[in-house]
Amino acid sequence: MNPLLSSLRTALVALCFATASGLAVADVDADDFVNDASAMGLAEVHNATLALTKATSQDVKDFAQRMLDDHSAANQQLAQIASGKEDLELADDATLLAKAKALILQLRSGESFDQAYANNQVVAHEKSVELYEKAAQGLEDAELKAYAAEKLPELREHLEKARALAAKHGGDAAKKD
Repeated sequence: MNPLLSSLRTALVALCFATASGLAVADVDADDFVNDASAMGLAEVHNATLALTKATSQDVKDFAQRMLDDHSAANQQLAQIASGKEDLELADDATLLAKAKALILQLRSGESFDQAYANNQVVAHEKSVELYEKAAQGLEDAELKAYAAEKLPELREHLEKARALAAKHGGDAAKKD
């Protein structure tokens, strides 16, 4: 394995544990939800754009196009909702964790890229579903709560399609339940 890739993977694992432990106990409030959801959405759009140029399999490209379309629309809808509310700001960039994952994807090519992208999508959508479930159940802001509930079926569908894609391309993330 490439030493740079190995170092990045180790850093990514450490970031995952640090981030996951913080998200697991945190309640979702409107500001956190808008910031986290918009950062995840930006990461989705970035990674989908990358996949459209680097993926070798047509099914990976088709999935990436759907992610680009769906998450761009969701990002616009969230921005519109947030713009009408005081003290809510969208993330202006993807999170550090998402940036690290994107860097790993940039280092991959061919079938290795397809597999890594599919795995990335499983993990990203598991986190998105978790965030949106908490928001749909626990947010006090009725408009954001409704938005989260509206997007959940689509995110769950994305997760199932990502798992199928990962399974087809030899990804290990598809084996989680």
